[in-house]
Amino acid sequence: MGTILHATAADGHALSSYLAEPEDRAYGTVIVVQEVFGVNVHIREVCDRFAQEGWTAVAPALFDRVERGVELGYDEAGLARGRALVEKLGWDNAMQDIAAAAEAAAPGLAVGVTGFCWGGSAAFLAACRIDTVAAAVGWYGRHVPEFIDTETPRCPVILHYGEDDDLIPPDNRAAVAAAYPDVTQYLYPGAGHGFNCDHRAAYREAAAHLAWERTLEFFAETLR
Repeated sequence: MGTILHATAADGHALSSYLAEPEDRAYGTVIVVQEVFGVNVHIREVCDRFAQEGWTAVAPALFDRVERGVELGYDEAGLARGRALVEKLGWDNAMQDIAAAAEAAAPGLAVGVTGFCWGGSAAFLAACRIDTVAAAVGWYGRHVPEFIDTETPRCPVILHYGEDDDLIPPDNRAAVAAAYPDVTQYLYPGAGHGFNCDHRAAYREAAAHLAWERTLEFFAETLR
């Protein structure tokens, strides 16, 4: 279903994105931000699912700035390499490239952003920094508390968390709730980190389905 979309960031960096488009006229555009594992099969499948629901979906290859063509497995080696790439990339570069992908896909139009794991935190930050972002959905983004002192969302945001996520303890979620009372948090009992990914042992079908339905409803309310 997907094709490749090319974009150029404000600093001249050229990046590629996975683009999935609906058969009929799109309701709008959703930027899908990768995990630390790159624009892999899971992220492409998320884009395809959005397209099936009537949205244009774009997953920018954010690691292109560091190394092109990165797709990592869900194992310790993949996690370690992905975290190293994230460190080299940095938040500022990620925001530039998300903005570039949004402009290439929907020039001059507001878009939604969603992301998973590291991408969940990036989706939140995009809601704070990128003017064209009209709504954001973060899935198990553990870095959001790092932004409390410096960042404020400019658009509606919801956040999905697994109650049993070892990487995001209750005090992490509580800090975000206290700092951003207008941001809706959804907590999924029995779910841990990565619960939406059916390529991982952490997948929890019921939680993933409910979070997906809430995400679609949220974008329908905020972007259409």
